[in-house]
Amino acid sequence: MIYFHSYKRPGFVLDIARDIRGINDLAVQSYATGQLILGGGLVKHHTCNANLMRNGADYSVYVNTGHEFDGSDGGASPDEAISWGKIRITADPVKVCADATIVFPLMVSQTFAKDVEEWKESTKDCVCWLEDAS
Repeated sequence: MIYFHSYKRPGFVLDIARDIRGINDLAVQSYATGQLILGGGLVKHHTCNANLMRNGADYSVYVNTGHEFDGSDGGASPDEAISWGKIRITADPVKVCADATIVFPLMVSQTFAKDVEEWKESTKDCVCWLEDAS
C-alpha cells in the first residue's frame, strides 16, 4: 500500500531508521519517561526499546489481551521488561488484561481527564517537549 500511496504523494518518505532514532533520542534526553501501551507488537517493542536506551521507563502501564504462555511480545509481563532494562527496577509497572477499547476511555476519565482545568492551570508554564527531537 505504501507503494501505491507514493504515486499519489510523490514526496512521501518512510524512513524507519530516522523514526527509531527520533523516539530513542526523545527517550534518552528526557528527565523521566512513562509508557502507556495499548496492545502489543511493533509499537510496544519500539517504545520499550527506546526506554532501554535510558535504562528503563520510570512509569509503565500495559493494556492488552495477550498472555505470557503464547510467547507473544504483547503477552510479555512488565517483569520481563524489567529484566531487560526496558522498565526501571524502581518502577511500579501495571499490566491490565482487558480490551483497550473498553478500558482505556475509563482509565482516561478517571485519571488524566478527571480535573482538566486544574491540570491546565498547573502546567501552563511547563515545557513539555524537546526543542528538536529529530
